[in-house]
Amino acid sequence: MKVNKILVSQPKPASEKSPYYDIAEKYGVEVVFRPFIKVEGLTAKEFRQAKVSIADFTAVIFTARTAIDHFFRLAEETRVTIPDTMKYFCTTEAIALYLQKYTIYRKRKIFHGKTGKIEELLPFLVKHSKEKFLYAISDVSKKDDDAILVQNKINYTKAVMYRTVSNDFAPDEPFDYDMLIFFSPSGIASLLKNFPEFEQGDIKIGCFGAATAQAVKDAGLRLDIEAPSAKAPSMTAALDAYLKENQE
Repeated sequence: MKVNKILVSQPKPASEKSPYYDIAEKYGVEVVFRPFIKVEGLTAKEFRQAKVSIADFTAVIFTARTAIDHFFRLAEETRVTIPDTMKYFCTTEAIALYLQKYTIYRKRKIFHGKTGKIEELLPFLVKHSKEKFLYAISDVSKKDDDAILVQNKINYTKAVMYRTVSNDFAPDEPFDYDMLIFFSPSGIASLLKNFPEFEQGDIKIGCFGAATAQAVKDAGLRLDIEAPSAKAPSMTAALDAYLKENQE
């Protein structure tokens, strides 16, 4: 069955130069960007119920720009003034640079890794081991990171500041896609929540990441495209390869 309409479960790219647009033009397909999940911040009341106060910490660990947004939002809503002495530890440079939205960027107080792995922050965390770290996270966080921080005796406290929820489809919203592309297990859970009687049939499913692939299989669905791989390091590369083989 030829693919005509593809749902990519991500927000629409800010740039028109996205590889997805190139693929759409190359193969004559329609690509629709429609997230299955969305991020929802905890309210100040919910955050207080966790009995964690931002004011008690001297450093923060960030693994996402979303965490930065909700950290500063909750600080404002709980009437905490962030001191200039606060230190920030980010898993990538892009996340670190995003701090400029909220604070003056000073090299002496901002540290970052390169690939997004918490291991890369360890030399900085260990060097500043006297700090009291707040680890700003979502309701879905990597347990492996906990083990690494505990093993290296980092004094940290996890604080959930935002959650991932299903981005529900409206009753009159069309669902006429030939292919669905997912990037997280939460997306698969949202699909089944929105469409409890979902039958895959000829609909193709693609995904990025081993955890997402496992979620597809656990749901009893057929996985047609999987990335990353040796031949397709990105989702767009995998999609392009699939359409090249099956569309032409």
